[in-house]
Amino acid sequence: MTAETNLWSWWQNALAGNLGPMHEGQPEQGYYRTRFKGGQWEPVAIWLDDAGGWLAMRGERMVDAADAWNFCRTHPVSYEAYQNAIEGAGWDDEPPAPAMGHNLPSDPFEALKLEYQAEAEQAAVFMKTPITTQDQADKAAIWAKRLTAIKTKAESLHKVEKQPHLDGGRAVDDKWRDLKSDPDTLAKKLKAHVTPFLREQERLENERLQRERAEAERKRREAEELAAQADVSDTDAQAEAERLQREADEQEQAAKSTKTQAGRTGARVSLRTFVSALITDYDKALKALGNHPEMKALVETLANRAIRAGVELDGVQRFEEQRAA
Repeated sequence: MTAETNLWSWWQNALAGNLGPMHEGQPEQGYYRTRFKGGQWEPVAIWLDDAGGWLAMRGERMVDAADAWNFCRTHPVSYEAYQNAIEGAGWDDEPPAPAMGHNLPSDPFEALKLEYQAEAEQAAVFMKTPITTQDQADKAAIWAKRLTAIKTKAESLHKVEKQPHLDGGRAVDDKWRDLKSDPDTLAKKLKAHVTPFLREQERLENERLQRERAEAERKRREAEELAAQADVSDTDAQAEAERLQREADEQEQAAKSTKTQAGRTGARVSLRTFVSALITDYDKALKALGNHPEMKALVETLANRAIRAGVELDGVQRFEEQRAA
């Protein structure tokens, strides 16, 4: 290699966005960064020493240059960014590591809770200032991903902790399911079985009431006519009119409804009125219910489903907006 060779050219071109030819295990002098999966970025420096050997430092420890190159070669950074990272200032496009100390609780829930709280405190400070640079935008995106990773881990830990309870609950449900549902189903069938009889008894009772009322009305009219025609001195006629009036009152009393039922005290079954809607004009019903909040929510749900499927609807426009996701 001649003295005029620029050992920094590959790295400088890479910083400018032009990643040149790269070969595994064959380093290029420069500054880079790398990280373990899910970990924080670490600064990497690779250089050729005076004896012609390759050296590399990852963070504050010396590492094998060829091995470090294999993982950092697609992530060149400026010298200033490298220095900031070495000095503990982090990366401009990377959220700071959560400040949690080293004495984390052994309980996964408490440890993850502290991790989130540390992230949330720093994110709250970050969001007080509008984003004006690409590095800040990158930081926000990476931060969002890191928080999503916390959520995913929480969901996983929650599932693991809850699963024994779910399994136990399902076992209890399976044990009692038939004994809870079968008696109820059979009781409903018995009530349905007795319903025709009760309806017939109700019909007969209504017919009896009509007869009793008609007879009471007839006797009352007869008593009134007899009383009007009888002479005041005709005590026998007056007595007959009073007798007819009493019979009319008794007949009226007998005309009171008797509830149709089956069973005995504590186990009564009787006819009950159940109210439900019978739609006779669907379009009119939809119009009448159009302003109901639940109807509006249902229409919005169905409209969203149709629009996303590419179906056009009268009265509905396709609306698009871009949000960070």
